[in-house]
Amino acid sequence: MAEIHTQVADHPLDPLTPEEIEAAYEVLTAEHDLGEASLCIKIELDEPDKEALRAYDDGGERPDRRARIVVRNSSDRQTNEAIVSLEDGAVVAWKHVEDAQPSIAIEEFIACEETVKADEEWQAALHDRGVENTDRAMVDPWSVGHEFIPEDVDRSKRLAHGLTFLRPSEDSGDEGYAKPVTGLHTFVDLDRMEVVKVLDYGPPDEDQPFPPEGMAYREGEVDFRDLAAYNVDQPDGPSWTVDGHKLEWQGWHMRVGWTQREGLVLYDVGYEDDGEVRTILDRASCAEMSVPYGSQNRNDRFKNAMDVGEYNIGRLAKSLTNGCDCLGHMHYWDAVMNTADGEVNVLENAICLHEEDNGTLWERSDWRTETDEVRRRRRLVVSFVAAVGNYDYIFNWYFYQDASMEVEVRLTGIDSVSAVGPDDDPEGYGELLAPQLNGPIHQHFFNFRLDMNVDDGPNTLYRVQNRQVPTGPDGLEPMAEADDRNHNPGGQAFYAERTKLTSESEAKDLIDPLKGRYWQVVNPEETNRLGKPTGYRLMPGNNVEAAVQPNSSVMERSGFIEYHLWATPYREDERFPAGEYPNQHPGGAGLPEWTEADRDLEAEDLVLWYTLGVNHVTRPEDWPILPAQVYSVKLQPVNFFEESPAIDVPPQHAIENQDVPGHGHCETDAEADDD
Repeated sequence: MAEIHTQVADHPLDPLTPEEIEAAYEVLTAEHDLGEASLCIKIELDEPDKEALRAYDDGGERPDRRARIVVRNSSDRQTNEAIVSLEDGAVVAWKHVEDAQPSIAIEEFIACEETVKADEEWQAALHDRGVENTDRAMVDPWSVGHEFIPEDVDRSKRLAHGLTFLRPSEDSGDEGYAKPVTGLHTFVDLDRMEVVKVLDYGPPDEDQPFPPEGMAYREGEVDFRDLAAYNVDQPDGPSWTVDGHKLEWQGWHMRVGWTQREGLVLYDVGYEDDGEVRTILDRASCAEMSVPYGSQNRNDRFKNAMDVGEYNIGRLAKSLTNGCDCLGHMHYWDAVMNTADGEVNVLENAICLHEEDNGTLWERSDWRTETDEVRRRRRLVVSFVAAVGNYDYIFNWYFYQDASMEVEVRLTGIDSVSAVGPDDDPEGYGELLAPQLNGPIHQHFFNFRLDMNVDDGPNTLYRVQNRQVPTGPDGLEPMAEADDRNHNPGGQAFYAERTKLTSESEAKDLIDPLKGRYWQVVNPEETNRLGKPTGYRLMPGNNVEAAVQPNSSVMERSGFIEYHLWATPYREDERFPAGEYPNQHPGGAGLPEWTEADRDLEAEDLVLWYTLGVNHVTRPEDWPILPAQVYSVKLQPVNFFEESPAIDVPPQHAIENQDVPGHGHCETDAEADDD
């Protein structure tokens, strides 16, 4: 299968090229002395504003290519931002961001582990647990949050919270997760790269400080079951076209982008209808995450990773593998990023594009004429995978032939674990995964920022849900006529209640599957042939409410998890739901702060923020590797088309190469009998 790598910047929204990253950092260092101890946290495209993009799309000048650079000066404990004009070769903006901790760089993770392992107090804690060779240990640096920093540690410092695990040998991999060194906590000053505090609460059991069993899951460690081959064959190639970062498939048009913070970003998502590409979304991404743990135990209660804002989930992406992460004919885009030294870091095959069969699209069988029509549903997948410590997150953006789209998250990898005593049972606050190995209860929240633009806007938001109708004063009268006195004589009547949400406070909402609740974005200035405003609806899937207390540090710092839906009028500087710099922030930034103004939402450039929640009560079947847990949310057209856009999808026998196995005419029972 063809594998293509695309590195050409031919559009204002294309990610920075390697040459542009090099040039931007050279310009910055030529104009500003960053200091030897400085870290280049990120170099990303400074995206043009919408007005400039509209002018460009209308044939105007191409917006200036600019790079946004975030630098941490470790010597001065300062965070600085710069905007570099690549066309002018000059720094056009430079500012110090007061009291801001940028996301933690991978290079800091590595140095933090080395720093902890060199600390004598930490080594002594391992020796007390009977560990002679401390090189066997591995240390995972966690973000520290805010309230869970020890009182005698200066919160203004740039900190990480190191958790220790014991590997079978020095050169083994993540098998150490089977033996957590529970009770040992190490706090590191990342600016000075020195240990500032070692907390040792002691092991859960002095005689048996570690769970007794190891873990095995790699090829060569496990006896495989028998499984017949399954091959995806596309002899004529795929149905998409790719030109640089421009993607077209089955009516869909979009641009594929990337940031170190968000990973995959989709721009200018639209659908071609009667020769015209109609707009749906200006920009879509996973803008933030929050993963709070529910344990009472002080060894786990501090855990609350915000993997997008605190760790740069795009920087933690993996290179995807042909035949493993994707099947069939694939196209890859590389992710061009930077190291902490400001050098170019190219992650090959970061984004995978492929098609896959997805069951039945539509079917109709007529018993009178004994005929049937069946269409297979094919979907386009644009995906990336990030390995965030112990967890692996798979983000799949699906596009369907009925003009609907879906964003799906698959959670896999290794549960975050802690040790318990031989006779201990966490009983609800966690579950035993193996002897003496506890998987604490936790939740995952993903906030998707959907910058809507249905039919070029402006847009208005509605809540739609089922509403029961009361019966009349005389109760049920099944055969009576409905009238002003009795709206529901049969007792079965209900309707879809549509409520316009005109302000930010009205738009804050939770799912309600019992009422079939969804939200619909419409363009009040565009109608279909039935006189209905064109729109798209957001259809929630499985979800969960945040179980933390309202005044908890978790809720303060990641307030976006309070509601499943938020809506705001578009503002250029409102990009991340927990604020620009959530690392060590005390809280209140982002959506909770912006929506205090209760701004008007009617006929606006609307941004929807959807929080997808996952409740994870662990189980032994999660160990040693968690089978992928799948959650998603969908966007579907409503009154956007005159009829089903999927009617013109051909049946299998009408597709070329019908003689290829799996591509033939669908037999009826009668035809099979004739054979």
